[in-house]
Amino acid sequence: MPEPVPELCRRIRQNELFSHLYMERQTTIKDIAVALRLSKSTVSRALRDAPDIKIETKKAVKALAEELDYQPNKLALSLLNRQTHTIGVIIPNLDYVLSTMVKGIDEVALEAGYTVMVCQSDESFGREIVNTKRLLESLVDGFIVSVSSETKVFEHIKKIQNKKIPLVLFDRVVNHISCPSVRLDNIAGGVLATQHLVDQGYKRIAILAGPENLNISNKRMEGYLQTLKLNGLRPDKRMIIHCDFNQQYAYEATKELLAMKQPPDAIFTISDRMAIGAMLAIKEKGLQMPDDIGLVGFNNEPVTSLVSPSISSVEMYAFEMGKATAKLFIEMLNSDDTMAHQEIVIKPKLFIRESSKRIITKKDRNNSA
Repeated sequence: MPEPVPELCRRIRQNELFSHLYMERQTTIKDIAVALRLSKSTVSRALRDAPDIKIETKKAVKALAEELDYQPNKLALSLLNRQTHTIGVIIPNLDYVLSTMVKGIDEVALEAGYTVMVCQSDESFGREIVNTKRLLESLVDGFIVSVSSETKVFEHIKKIQNKKIPLVLFDRVVNHISCPSVRLDNIAGGVLATQHLVDQGYKRIAILAGPENLNISNKRMEGYLQTLKLNGLRPDKRMIIHCDFNQQYAYEATKELLAMKQPPDAIFTISDRMAIGAMLAIKEKGLQMPDDIGLVGFNNEPVTSLVSPSISSVEMYAFEMGKATAKLFIEMLNSDDTMAHQEIVIKPKLFIRESSKRIITKKDRNNSA
């Protein structure tokens, strides 16, 4: 039987052979085994509460491990168990919306015992491939991915699936990748924004759409086109401008729209960053919102309620989307089914503010009274 731990610890402190265990080097199973005159396998089994190890030996091993601040080698354990309890998350950028989604993912992951490793592609296809490769090398348990605006081929995503590694796509989903996904009902968001502008009496409604290869851009524009048609308004190709999710691009695009012989009387932008760019161009032109021109954004970022006039915007519930994505991922990890066709769709809501509200209803008067 090993000697009492307090006496053993005193002896170790005094013994030059073991004094390093109280210094900077990390304690190993071998150190504990030598100090207790046990085999490494006995110490390992004692730390795992193996039934074939005597209770007294377990107590001695665990007490000395605590005294020496022994930390198990998580990498070795992960290789043994084929689990790292780490989720690889790839996102296009760390703007307000996506960082809020990551917070939702992280909250659920932490509660489930997982660590989130986040990589951003900065809207670069090349960086997205590099991020995928590095996360694969890090032995993550699975991937949660929102693709970049440059991504047009998806062999790197298919490689994840070919390795039988769990994968969930979120926000920017890919139609021809069969896997669980979480997305916003982007068509409904486009309908909400455009119908509101029609209801406010606007007739020449332009749209600043995103990159043409992005599903979310096309779906929001689809909602816009459907609504114009439903209200008997003919779409004008000159009123549809595709540009990146960038304030400067939106500013330049809006200047072009306002320079037209028959400029728009309202603009729907598919992100709030673009709405800020559009607002700068509108103010520079000397136009007043909502009287001269209406403006509606998308994402409902905090800035929309802080600028003057405040900007109407479609809420996409980013935090809730992140939580739903992580829950779906963990469900996938613990499921025997493929769940390939499981899809969660978040419903949007329009928040109406000063930039587009020019018709005062009876309800509005009652609320302000």
